[in-house]
Formats: sequence, C-alpha cells, structure tokens
Amino acid sequence: MSMQSHSHSRRNLLTGDWVLVSPHRAERPWQGQIEKADVNKEPAYDPACYLCPGNRRANDVTNPGYSGPFAFDNDFSALSDMSGIEVPATALFDARSESGRCRVVCYTERHDLRLSTMVPEDIESAIRALCDEYSAFDVDRSIGYVQVFENRGQMMGCSNPHPHAQVWATEHLPVEPAKELKSQLAWWRESGAPLLADYRQAEIDDGSRVVYANAHFIAVVPYWAVWPFETMILPQRNFASFDEMSNFEITSLADMLKSVLSMYDQLFDVPAPYSMGFHPRPSDGTAHPEWIFHAHIYPPLLRSASVRKHLVGFEMLAMPQRDLTPEVAAERLRSTR
Repeated sequence: MSMQSHSHSRRNLLTGDWVLVSPHRAERPWQGQIEKADVNKEPAYDPACYLCPGNRRANDVTNPGYSGPFAFDNDFSALSDMSGIEVPATALFDARSESGRCRVVCYTERHDLRLSTMVPEDIESAIRALCDEYSAFDVDRSIGYVQVFENRGQMMGCSNPHPHAQVWATEHLPVEPAKELKSQLAWWRESGAPLLADYRQAEIDDGSRVVYANAHFIAVVPYWAVWPFETMILPQRNFASFDEMSNFEITSLADMLKSVLSMYDQLFDVPAPYSMGFHPRPSDGTAHPEWIFHAHIYPPLLRSASVRKHLVGFEMLAMPQRDLTPEVAAERLRSTR
C-alpha cells in the first residue's frame, strides 16, 4: 500500500491531533462554491484607507505621515484591561479574566504592496518592528503570550488590504501554543532534545516535503498538514523567540517570507490569501529550552484561485481531512521556483 494513493491518518507531533489523508479524492469533480479571485490592483495610496499615512482612522485619530513600519493600538481591540474585575465561574460554566492589548503593525506606507512584492530590505524593517512589539510585551509580567499574525486577502477575513500584521498580547497561554508547549515539553523531558530540532533534521533527511531553505531558515509542508498548501518555517539554529534572532537571521527570514509567499502567488496566479502566525515561546519569565521559534502559514486555496478548502462536515465533527498529500503539495510549490 502506498501512502500517496491510499487513505491513512497522520499525527501532528506539535498538538497531538490527527489528520485524515485521502489522496484518491483529489480527482473528484468540483461542483461546489467558486470564489471570485481577488485580483484588484490597489493604488500606492488610498485616501479611503484607515491605515495609509495621514488618513483619519475610525476613532478619529489621524495617522502620522509615516514612511516604513508604523505601529499603534488596535482601535477595535479584542482584549482590554480586566484587572480588578471579578469573572463568575462554576464547575459547569467556567470562565476567567483575559486582559491584554492588541496592536497593529503596518509594514510600509505603500498600500499596494504585500510581503511577496516588497523588497527584502523593507521586509527586514517590518520584521524588526514586529521584534520590537514582541520584546515590549515579553517583559510585561501581566502578559502570558504574544501572538503575532497576519491575515491576508478577503477570503481570510482581512478587513483592510494595506499590508499589516497584528500583535495580540494575552494574559494566559492560548489554546494552540498550549498544545505545542505540552508536546515540546514531553519530548524534551524524554529525549533531552527539542522536538522541532529532531523534526527539522528528519525533514531535511527525507527532503520530500522541503519547499525552500536558505542559510538560516527552512520551509516545509508539515507531515501532518491540514490545509492543502500549508507550510511551516523553522530556524536552522535552535532559538525560541523573536529577540534571539541575529541580524543575519532577520535578513534570511525576510528572504524566506518573500520566497514562500511568492510561491503561493505563482502557484495560483493571484495575490494569494493566507493566515500566517509566529509561535515564540511563552512570555512567562522562564527559560524554555524545549521550544523552537517557528511560523505557520495557512493558505485556503485548494485547486485554483477560485476553489478553496472548507473545513466542514466530518472535519468539524470528527477530525481534519485533506485530499492532496503533503509530499505532492511540496512538489507543486517547489515547481514554481
């Protein structure tokens, strides 16, 4: 039996979750929803955009005439200061306070760019801005985790096409990083090595899921990937957070992001939508030798710019499922270079 042609399940080492892989379904005819490709050409400056320099935002604050990265508190923050507020909880109706802050980081003043079309030097500046935001929250003992992420494209619910990321600093460790912490701690205690270091080497040795590698980072379609063309970015050196990157590694990360995101654009011949997030160690004031800094990129497109992957039915009620094997997905991404 070949795993490339028969159904099987794969385990996510980071979360413990399982995904059903069904390669034979990749050829089924599609009569489902057809998306409208997002191909509108944006102007370099949009007077109606609340993120462009000099424009007024929804809360009547006017942006400065900035050039390069620009960060500010989210005008519609999902988190607030809950200190001193009692949250009722019972065994059946459990709850807890969740204080925190949400920030917006514009990568550039240019409304018409995105990471795949920005020049590497400007991507480096954007990464440094994200590092600064992370570091400011990481030393705050009221913060338990700093989640940096970007939603790109209308298909992923992005409310504004201006190139930007979000930084949500939460009081407690969120669900997905908590799963990853549990798995990485268990591996570390049993083997004395970081889980993602061993996994990284195994992927390098195998090679079939490696999408791109440079001097300091490697991108793979994870063995357990759920989204059709999901990728994970890992450093070639073991470190746990944004503030541990050297200048050379920031340069390499800029190259990595531009390269991988450009692959998506070329594969689907469209400015590709995606959600991307970085997973640094918890911000709990303790050392985390078990943790390796990494990023996840989740593009929703399945067969083309107009056919997307929907997580419904069996996937909502039982377990994730994918038709395209990670090995085939990696080969298709590599073929765009």
